[in-house]
Amino acid sequence: MHLVPHLQAEKSHTVDGNRALKEQLVREGKAHAALVFDGDVAVGWCEYGTPEELPNIYHRKEYEEGLDRPPAYRLTCFFVDKRYRRRGVAEVALRGALGLIAEAGGGVVEVYPHDIEGKKTSASFLYNGTRTMFERAGFAFDRAKGKKNCVMSHDGRTRLTRRRGFEPIPPC
Repeated sequence: MHLVPHLQAEKSHTVDGNRALKEQLVREGKAHAALVFDGDVAVGWCEYGTPEELPNIYHRKEYEEGLDRPPAYRLTCFFVDKRYRRRGVAEVALRGALGLIAEAGGGVVEVYPHDIEGKKTSASFLYNGTRTMFERAGFAFDRAKGKKNCVMSHDGRTRLTRRRGFEPIPPC
């Protein structure tokens, strides 16, 4: 959970405490995510928000040195249940987040994916998604950030359509 600085003091570092805080932020409209469900069970999500809502990013000093203008929104974290990984859930969540951003008026959307250059990487470490996934979704590479991440952007107004050949998530 990425929290705004003034809420860090409220974060309890317990599962129940963090869950309660996250629920409070969602109810107050201060936390946003596109959720992916399999029936009644959430199997993945993409967290998004404004830079003010989500100020904590890795390699921030390097990021700010190359920043011309802040984006309207950021996508900062993906989660996919381990039973659903490598099945397109993150891309479904990405399309959902961009749809919600477009409904809210759009604007430039930034992401900070892992740039793994085709190297096999454990899906549990890909919480920011991959450069390849964002390229398929129409994001443009802006610049490198850190050793294995980059900054990419999207206009935030274009709704993504279903990827050709994409099938609904089969049951586990």
